[in-house]
Amino acid sequence: MLRPRFASRRVGALMSTRAGGVSCGVFDSLNLGTAVGDDPARVAENRARFARALGAAPTFLKQVHGRHVVRLPTTEALPEADACVTTEPGVACVIQVADCLPVLLAAPEARGVAAAHAGWRGLAGGVLEAAVEALCKAAGCAPAEVEAWLGPCIGPRRFEVGADVLEGFGLAPGTTHPRFVPQGAGKWLADLPGLARDRLQALGVARVDGGTWCTVEDASRFFSFRRDRPRHGNSGRLAAAIWITAA
Repeated sequence: MLRPRFASRRVGALMSTRAGGVSCGVFDSLNLGTAVGDDPARVAENRARFARALGAAPTFLKQVHGRHVVRLPTTEALPEADACVTTEPGVACVIQVADCLPVLLAAPEARGVAAAHAGWRGLAGGVLEAAVEALCKAAGCAPAEVEAWLGPCIGPRRFEVGADVLEGFGLAPGTTHPRFVPQGAGKWLADLPGLARDRLQALGVARVDGGTWCTVEDASRFFSFRRDRPRHGNSGRLAAAIWITAA
């Protein structure tokens, strides 16, 4: 598993890889997704192993590529949201991905943590702005005090997009932008972690780490929907989690 550098005695944070589970085939081996066609019993065991690795209670969301933030803990069994925040020790904010970008956020002195699901739609729609605002309100801090970590996602050499993605970010197809490299025939290569870093820095979040892994290119460690779906019909799911420890 991957551990952000800001993980400490008071803030736990990690990101799963493919290793360490019991699933087979395209889901080999630590698939954490319940709606991808994997054996439910195997997924349940994988999630149990993930929870033990956390040492905290994970809350999974019903992610819909939006910007809604839910405060944890919640009485909802599967809250519909693309970001979550908590100030309670032992409650883990969890984001599932298979090419989208997971973003983990930590307030100073372990006063609060948050996680966001930043696919291009959510990113363009303001999910990071909503998550940072919710965390700062809950933890009583300013964006400049927040630390952020960008997990594995589809990388800038693999994320080919159309004009709809540029337009989602308010850009006309003929616009020159450092995060979109023209490929011809109405296609561009988009830098998803770069776009997220830009958004966070615009909010005042100066400490942004990670964003260097490509899920598509590293098949041995990561699931990738874009890579695996054409051949197998679906892909497993990774998860990133952050929590305040009980210590």
